[in-house]
Amino acid sequence: MVRLILTWLIALCALATPALAQESSGWWNEEWSFRRSVTVDTSPSGSNVAGTVGRSVVLVRLHSGNFTFTDSLENGADLRVVDSDGKTPLPFHIERFDAQNGLAAIWVSVPNVNGGEKRQIWLYYGNRSAPAGSDVQGTFDPDTIAAYHFGENAGQPVRDLTANANNGSNGAPSVNENGIVARSARFEGSGEIVIPASASLTIPAGGPFSFLAQVKQDRQDGEQVIASLGALVIGISNGVPYALVGDQRVQASERIGAGEWALVGFVADGQNLRLYVNRVEAASQPGALPALGGPLTLGGAPGRPYFGELDVVRLAKTARPAAMIALVADSEGPAGKLVKVADTAEHPSEGGGNFFYVLSKVETIDQFVIGLCLVLLALSMGVTVWKARYIGAAQKGDRAFSRRYVAMHEQLASLKDNKDIGAAEQAVLAKSPLARIFEMGIDELGVRRAERGLVPLSGASVEAMRSAVDAVVVRENQKLDKWMVILSIAISGGPFIGLFGTVIGVMNTFAGVARAGDVNVNAIAPGIAAALMATVAGLLAAIPSLFANNWLASGIQTLSDDMRVFADRLITRLAEMQESQATPPVSPAPRKAA
Repeated sequence: MVRLILTWLIALCALATPALAQESSGWWNEEWSFRRSVTVDTSPSGSNVAGTVGRSVVLVRLHSGNFTFTDSLENGADLRVVDSDGKTPLPFHIERFDAQNGLAAIWVSVPNVNGGEKRQIWLYYGNRSAPAGSDVQGTFDPDTIAAYHFGENAGQPVRDLTANANNGSNGAPSVNENGIVARSARFEGSGEIVIPASASLTIPAGGPFSFLAQVKQDRQDGEQVIASLGALVIGISNGVPYALVGDQRVQASERIGAGEWALVGFVADGQNLRLYVNRVEAASQPGALPALGGPLTLGGAPGRPYFGELDVVRLAKTARPAAMIALVADSEGPAGKLVKVADTAEHPSEGGGNFFYVLSKVETIDQFVIGLCLVLLALSMGVTVWKARYIGAAQKGDRAFSRRYVAMHEQLASLKDNKDIGAAEQAVLAKSPLARIFEMGIDELGVRRAERGLVPLSGASVEAMRSAVDAVVVRENQKLDKWMVILSIAISGGPFIGLFGTVIGVMNTFAGVARAGDVNVNAIAPGIAAALMATVAGLLAAIPSLFANNWLASGIQTLSDDMRVFADRLITRLAEMQESQATPPVSPAPRKAA
């Protein structure tokens, strides 16, 4: 009995473990209340990128249509990005987070990107106590030697976002608050940005190199320089992008539109020089770079000023593949086919069920109440199983006894010494309440025959025999009712215990809201739901116990009625048998004192 109850209790407690809830839900961290899926789609239905891309920095744009800014901190410090495995945090940084206007731009480093796939990552938010999680330098791979997003104010020296610290000695002459991503650098024919020479900006002869920049040209006359590094010049001639390596010129065949953003890229792999415009290769020539070094200039050069804007400038000491160029163009461009943010947020409950999410928010007092209700449930289920087995064995024994009783006709005799009854049947009969009542009646008759012989029983003797048999009936009824009070306690006490926990939990929730001064429904709802879990636990203890109690009571009542009727019939039949001096029953051994 005790072992059975403990088994039920352990099973129920295992179901209620918050750690199990989190495991089943796949939720990265239960301290974050929301997440949205972010799909990086390189399949034909998305950006249609072919080939291996590798680790890439992907732009995730948020707006009021795909993100609820009120659920996050005002500066986005609680944002976290997790890989598709649901466990690995990804490096990211925030370039813009404007909660008031509902706009945000987040750069995420996504590993092992391939063409023709839909890669799902997760954006978590909704933790009011979270520290800032941005990792600016970690967003870029080691091959990126410089990255400029021009988030500085006008005149402030530009800052390299990589760990190489290739910062500018000056800043952009002016800025546009609404560039292709966020703030962009604006040039009006003067004030080019100069980045001093450094070891990381030195490229050996024949070495690989990549340059990418978002360009928006205001004027399309003459030659304008976008960037220069040693003998390498990248610019626009009358609206047509070009790259000049010493005396070798690689130039596109078509102009880019005035006032339109375009990705201009240059890649050298030691054998070929390639020029990219947006996502396609616009020109290529065999060749290799000479050794490059010296200062890097952005936004013009002496005699070749630049008129327009620059944004998202990156240099790398590797030859970026064409697939990555296409991915970058789609990621940063206005089409928005690469990255899709889910329109609706998920809560921890949606990964593994509301039950487990709410359970993880339960306070200590409610945990105690829920635990008490689960103990009641475990005890009641243990009693139910034990009583069901006991009643079933009693009913089976009564059926076996009834067959033997009918077969005896008028020759009533003890079944204990019957040589025709095997050990298996004796074991079944031993569990029969009717058999025990019968044996008591036979014992009482045997005592009187031993004392007085085969003489009719007096009224007093009959009543004495009836009292002895009734005592057995009472004891059998007590056995049937044993432990049934546990079910009654669970039925009547479970809901009230659960309600007590709910009231205390609701009081604590509102007290916490009052102290914090935060009336956000997201701060209130988990606490209220967790408090209601106490009532659920109380009902969980009561409802199964109610059904079990009714079912067991029906079986107990049937056995009790059978015993009452049989006891009356037995005494009457024994009295008739004694009076008619029928074949006496086998005399039993003297009855042991109770």
